[in-house]
Amino acid sequence: MSSKVVLDGMEFHAHHGVYDEETRFGARFVVDAELHWNFAGIPDELERAVNYAEVYAAVQREVTGTRVQLIEVLAARIAHRLLAEQETLEAVTVRVHKPHAPLPGIFRDVYAELTLNRADPGPR
Repeated sequence: MSSKVVLDGMEFHAHHGVYDEETRFGARFVVDAELHWNFAGIPDELERAVNYAEVYAAVQREVTGTRVQLIEVLAARIAHRLLAEQETLEAVTVRVHKPHAPLPGIFRDVYAELTLNRADPGPR
């Protein structure tokens, strides 16, 4: 399978992180979701496809909902949720960017990336 649809650059304000300041003030998080499924030859009917509005809403709920310390955990929560809610998906790749992470030095971006297949075990 080599087909995918990508929702790139979904931005949210949330309060994830290890430090008290991150909890208090929050920060910008950017999420990319690669949705892998075989859409070659499908009919032109939304019911037979992945609903991107539902995907966006699921990502938004996960990012702006329960606070986590690690963007790795957030990426896993999003990936598992998308596979659970979108039965058409065969695999998903999720990247959670934290471009203003409180790190010393100059950097462009920090992100965690996770690819899960439907056959992978669920969240622990």
